[in-house]
This record gives sequence, structure tokens and C-alpha cells, in this order.
Amino acid sequence: RGNTILVIVKGTNNGLFSCMVEQIQALLSVQNIPLIVDYIDEDDNEVRRAAQLCKEKKPLGVLFLGSTMANLQLDFGAITVPAVVLTNSVEGLEFPNLSFVSTDDRAAAFCAIEYLIKKGHRKIAVIGGDCSCSDTSRQRFSGCEDAFRLYNLHRCGPYIPSRYSYEAGYRVMKEILNTGLSVTAVFTMSDVQAIGAIRAALDKGLRVPEDISVIGFDGLTVGGYCNPKLTTILQQVDKLAEMGTELLLHQISGPIQADRRIVPFVLTERDSVQARSIK
Repeated sequence: RGNTILVIVKGTNNGLFSCMVEQIQALLSVQNIPLIVDYIDEDDNEVRRAAQLCKEKKPLGVLFLGSTMANLQLDFGAITVPAVVLTNSVEGLEFPNLSFVSTDDRAAAFCAIEYLIKKGHRKIAVIGGDCSCSDTSRQRFSGCEDAFRLYNLHRCGPYIPSRYSYEAGYRVMKEILNTGLSVTAVFTMSDVQAIGAIRAALDKGLRVPEDISVIGFDGLTVGGYCNPKLTTILQQVDKLAEMGTELLLHQISGPIQADRRIVPFVLTERDSVQARSIK
């Protein structure tokens, strides 16, 4: 074996993952453990890529920043070193060398929709990823649907699967607004989509949050510098990175035993959501 740790980053424009890579690098530099960081497209198979690099680089362990259950189930058997998935739950997969540290995406999305409902919104649209190939998107979409069912409401407007990017948030928001539906609030499954959505609303001549409210997901630093400042579900990046790194090092130095850990999310209220009077 070498002395490196391999980090596979799923998605080339993910601000959350970029922050996590910085945190992981800082944590491991104290112990003089070098990183191999490999960025792949969000539609690529991260497990096959990791298996290939494990053969070539022979790392001590692997950190997956984003992954999918289907890929892990089919291909993870080729990876024999300890591995930890960050930000995704892999509950139900029984590989002894596969652990995860994650936010409860379903509960967090439920919280976001419930927050909008309690602010008086009844016509709420959702912008997110492709549930057919993204576990994260599927869990967050399920959380939204849970909230709508509990409050006897329906999602407003079409659900158009898109990438987690500024451009996708902008494009999908324009499509939602062009339907002519009187949407009063939008939940986006990432902050970058939220920022793109806000720009689309402003370009349409709408005010945020006076005419339409927007809530994001991730808690990226940039959200605090937008105008308006972005209300969001904050994932605790420092804790995710620290717990994931410590768990992997423990697995490398000691007996390998799968572990599952959940890091609490935080609803961060800023300026992009405004209460509506219930009619």
C-alpha cells in the first residue's frame, strides 16, 4: 500500500464538495497524509473510477464525496480498502469496509417545505436533481412530498430534473415562471440552484422575497453574500469532513467495521423568504 488517501468528488461544480476537500486536506496535512483528489462528472460511475485508481495508486482508503446506492451495490465489491461516503446515506448496504457520514436529506427537505408552509405559502415549487439516478435528489424529493402530504397540499408547477448548478437553477426557474402559475415560494435542493433561481426571478421583474420567496440547501458561504441573503438548510461541512476523515483513519488503523453517522442540519433564516398572509 501507499500512504495516500483517495478522494472521489462526484460533480465538477459542487461548491459544498469544494469546501469539504479543503477541510479534509487541512485535517490530513497535520498527519502528513497526502491526498489524491479526483473530480468526475455527476453522471459518471464514481465506484468504478475509485476501483481503477485503487489498483493504480494503492491508497490506504477512499472518501466518496457523493455516491449512489446502485453504483455501490454493483461495483463496490472490487474495493478492498476502507471507504467512507460523505453526504449520502448507504443504509442497507452490508459491505464491512463501507461506512457513511451524512445529513438526513429527507428530514431536511421536509423541514424546508414545512418552514415555507408555516410562513403562509401554499403555492410552492421545487427545483432539484434527477431522482432516477441521484439518491440525494430522491431523498430530498421524498421529504418534500412528505411535507405536502402532511399539510394536504400539492407541489405547484412541474418538477423538472436538472443539474446542481447556477445555470440549471436559472433555466428551471424561468420555465416555472413561464407556466403562468402564481408560485409564491420555491425550494431548491442546492444553494447554487437557489442563486440561479433568484437571478431568473429578478430578470423576470419579480422581487425576492416580496413577490416570490426562495430557500436553498447546503449552507454555502456565498449564500450569505447574495442580495437578498439566502435562507437555506445548512449542512455542517466542518463536522461532515471531520467525522468522515476521523472515521476513515480509524478504519485504516484498526479493525474494519462499517459505521453509520448522521450530522444534524441547521435551518438558517436570512432574507430570501417572506411570510405571506393566509387567505
